[in-house]
Amino acid sequence: MKSVTENHRSIRKYAFRTVEDAVILKIVNAAIRASNTGNMQLYSIVLSTQPKIKDLLLPLHFNQPMVKQAPLVFTFCADINRFSKWCKVRGTEPCYDNFLWFSTALVDTMLAAENAAIAAEENGLGICFLGTTMYNAEEIAKVLNLPMGVVPVVTMTAGYPNEELSPTERLPYQAVFHMETYHNYSDEDIEKYYSDFENLPKLRDIVEQNGLKNLAEVFTQRRYTKNDGEIFSKKYLNFVKKSFKISE
Repeated sequence: MKSVTENHRSIRKYAFRTVEDAVILKIVNAAIRASNTGNMQLYSIVLSTQPKIKDLLLPLHFNQPMVKQAPLVFTFCADINRFSKWCKVRGTEPCYDNFLWFSTALVDTMLAAENAAIAAEENGLGICFLGTTMYNAEEIAKVLNLPMGVVPVVTMTAGYPNEELSPTERLPYQAVFHMETYHNYSDEDIEKYYSDFENLPKLRDIVEQNGLKNLAEVFTQRRYTKNDGEIFSKKYLNFVKKSFKISE
């Protein structure tokens, strides 16, 4: 029998069913047990359940329906605000308004988010991570009333599934696993590792629907374009620097 982590699926359709408070608490407690830097826990978790909040979040996630449909919308945030305030209350000056500590908080946040995802699935829920959080982080921060020093990193929708899906496609482990040192990829390696993935019927249909030659073109010319990457990189970086007060 496969474990929860081996059987992960991204669930985007949820049953009209309330998630019990006890299950929510299990998810949150799993998140806070995640490994983190120096036991500082440089993250905060905001749970949105009210329709009025989700209505505001919906366009910021490019109107993905599960934001409104999911009973639980978790926003995981890198947070130096709380730890810095603790330092000041204890009479010492915090020194975490720099890129290193944003990166540290980013790692802590994602570790907590993954623990939350595993706990959600262990308790019968389906989840989906939304990468759109970084695209509109400043606007999301306003909706969630986040203070300076708190930056949204990733959003996770969760609820009881209303769809049956096979496990999400993945590359073979040999494509990402390196023993001892990194072994760079030859063209032959790329062909070997990506051919089966590219030839999945669902992905071949996507290529055809987009009128392109291959799946790589779908990624670079449709999904994640150079122009979008540059625009949203600048937008997110400017907000991080302002929120964490990072100087050039």
